[in-house]
Amino acid sequence: MSQPHVVVIGGGIAGLAAAAFLSGADGGGGRAAVTLLEASERLGGKLRGGEVGGVQVDLGAESMLARRPEAVALARSVGLADSLRPPGTAKAAIWTRDALRPLPGGQVMGVPGDLDALAASGVLTPEGLARAGREESTPAVGDDIAIGAYVAARLGREVVDRLVEPLLGGVYAGHADEISLRAAVPQLLALARTGGPLLDGVHELATRPQSGGPVFQGLEGGLGTLPEAVAAACRAAGADLRTGSPVDELRRTPEGWRLVVGGEALRADAVVLAVPAPEAARLLRAEAPGAAAELAAVEYAGMALVTMAFRRADLPVPPRGSGFLVPPVDGRRIKASTFSSNKWGWLERSAPDSFLLRTSLGRHREEQALDLPDEELVARSLADLGEAVGLTAKPYDTAVTRWRAGLPQYPVGHLDRVARIRAGAERLGGLALCGAAYDGVGIPACVASARAAVDKVLTPAAGAAVTEGTMSA
Repeated sequence: MSQPHVVVIGGGIAGLAAAAFLSGADGGGGRAAVTLLEASERLGGKLRGGEVGGVQVDLGAESMLARRPEAVALARSVGLADSLRPPGTAKAAIWTRDALRPLPGGQVMGVPGDLDALAASGVLTPEGLARAGREESTPAVGDDIAIGAYVAARLGREVVDRLVEPLLGGVYAGHADEISLRAAVPQLLALARTGGPLLDGVHELATRPQSGGPVFQGLEGGLGTLPEAVAAACRAAGADLRTGSPVDELRRTPEGWRLVVGGEALRADAVVLAVPAPEAARLLRAEAPGAAAELAAVEYAGMALVTMAFRRADLPVPPRGSGFLVPPVDGRRIKASTFSSNKWGWLERSAPDSFLLRTSLGRHREEQALDLPDEELVARSLADLGEAVGLTAKPYDTAVTRWRAGLPQYPVGHLDRVARIRAGAERLGGLALCGAAYDGVGIPACVASARAAVDKVLTPAAGAAVTEGTMSA
């Protein structure tokens, strides 16, 4: 039997991971002939490196959760084991009530489980702290609920405004009163369904023994090196990776799939869709209109990252820690800042005379900042940094990266929508979807969804065309 030909549409980390699992670039043995089609001129999606002030930095995602094994395992499989680096410091703060205050320990996505640590942090007002200590019982949660609504009812609004919102904002750039507990923090949903004490449940979760190793990992030279390494491994395994190749049309045929790419017809036994939800909706409109309608309803948040390079000689006292988060309730311009040179030892070693940091602006339905000129975004960032950490120096170089429609939103009912999307799409046979729009926005979740998509399209149930492998590029 010849190997089936699988086309992967989308060259972000999910699409690249799918290509690696199909081609055997991950060391697992080749399972299919692979063609990957990326519409833009570069691979990597939200993983993107660049140079600011003569220093190589990340202009997109900068770290990956290591407690989930999928992303780290992928990095190891493509030769980056020796490049894995944990953060040099994890001492984050929250800029609230006119001061930088330590992020309290014993919390899960901002939901506290240790009132002593919460009190010591000073994040809440005395009134907010007292309300958190008077946890109120609420009816057991059913299928799903917004994180903000649940936590506010239990522990008070201030816990949501000053703790949960900034933590969630860093992950989803969304709103706590809309984000699904089931989709974003499923371990808390299990507590909510019992109706038991939330503080005690979070304390048990936060103190549960964990496997050894760091919580997060980065890569020497930046996380932007990961897609480069995966792509190189895929090509070495025989995969055909094409950039500048938008797919104009995707249609099911009796033998498999027909794609039109720049006027050229391409045939495949199976297809893995690893593109954002709006693009997936466009491609599936003809063959799976119900799934396409659900995909088109997925909303996205946009944000801008402002990366700045300072000369250390201009900083009498460089900022300390890994950075800080900003609760929207405080009305600041930025929503977070990362002190990159503190956080990543490789960055400090590569540029000892420079200090790199970055800020982020914008979140779901509050994206006006993305339309401002670069110099205005830099000015707003410097103004807030001046208030937060007393920064008065001017950067010698800056870069503004706009991620429009960068993060899919996970509102209440998101996972039910995903189930409907997949049911409608997979009825076609030889088709699976993966990426940030479905099972998690983090890199490990995207890699895991790619693995599941590959397994789906290569099972006998996916259709006889896949098992017979009769089609060719």
